[in-house]
Amino acid sequence: MSGFEVPEHVRPVRDAVLAFMVERVEPAEPVLHAGGPEAAALLLDLQGQAKAEGLWALGHPTELGGGGMPFADYVFVNEVQGRSEYGQLALGTFTLQDSLMLHAHASPSQRERWLKPLVAAEIWPSFAMTEPEVASSDPTQLQTSAVLDGDEWAINGRKWFTTGANRAAYTTVMCRTEPDAPDHSAFSMIIVPTDTPGYDIIRETPVLGIRGGHCEVAYRDVRVPADHLLGERGRGFLIAQERLGPGRIFHAMRWLGQAQRAFDLLCDRLVHRDAFGGPLASKQLMQQHVFDSYAQIQACRLLTLHAAEAVDRGGDARVEIGAVKVVGARMLHDVIDRAVQAYGAAGLTDDTPLSHMYRAARFARIYDGPDEVHITSVARRILKTYRDGDTWSFAR
Repeated sequence: MSGFEVPEHVRPVRDAVLAFMVERVEPAEPVLHAGGPEAAALLLDLQGQAKAEGLWALGHPTELGGGGMPFADYVFVNEVQGRSEYGQLALGTFTLQDSLMLHAHASPSQRERWLKPLVAAEIWPSFAMTEPEVASSDPTQLQTSAVLDGDEWAINGRKWFTTGANRAAYTTVMCRTEPDAPDHSAFSMIIVPTDTPGYDIIRETPVLGIRGGHCEVAYRDVRVPADHLLGERGRGFLIAQERLGPGRIFHAMRWLGQAQRAFDLLCDRLVHRDAFGGPLASKQLMQQHVFDSYAQIQACRLLTLHAAEAVDRGGDARVEIGAVKVVGARMLHDVIDRAVQAYGAAGLTDDTPLSHMYRAARFARIYDGPDEVHITSVARRILKTYRDGDTWSFAR
């Protein structure tokens, strides 16, 4: 991968996904935002169209029923899919992180029960790590416990921001199973069907006014069979890191699509809106918005491509992933903010998609690890190179 260009072998499917997004998913947003039976039926119809047209689950491995696109190629598809938050739902990629996690760690019985229907979107997953009472950016503080009682795990605790728990078939729960372990090895992952007695959804928490299925869930002596352990005991943190690492790049890919959409709206507004004797496009302060947005998007795009390439090569890509998570989230906010400013009062209303996009963009600096954690982690890893007598290579 040498630059920004879309590889020729990727362009046809990328163009097909872009057309699907612009012509079908984006016009459906008002209904999908509203929720309810009409939204559910519309989403199901969009998913059926994507399956029929060969656009379903493109990033999933072929052996799971997906499109099998290599990670570095998938960047170019995911960025146009990201133009709408509903793109990953309509095109079947919203299960990718959970599918890859199960693919790597699930037992044969777990794969049969959960993995196949997951890729087909016959069931929805959810993932529970964050807790309301502790700073979950430090996972060693997590308190939800699981005790092996005979042939069952007994789980007690409280999680929140369990996205999709109100419609998921199961939740993969990070639990403290090794109470005497002093570090990350104290935790394991356990699959909990959401219809298990004691699994109680306390509330759905709107985030900046958006109802996105972010649920607070109490685990009150929840009991599941011992074979619902995902992977090995004490390996929960490592499994979570495997899941979250590529997931952060998936976010950055989609943020590029959101930023492109906001950039298009910004430029269109400046060209067609007149004020003070001419189009806004003729005003230098507005031109500054265009320049700054262009530069940020292109810089972030190169970081994203570089991070994806590093993951494709194998080895340690934590610096690249951490950097793009922080830079991408900031870029997304800044570009949408400039578009809102250009639209003035209209940008604050739901007459354009910008109001919803702006609020959703603010989440990005917190979920999958706040900026501060990634900044510290990246800096420490780079500085360690120099303490070890070497230098950091940007061309690696």
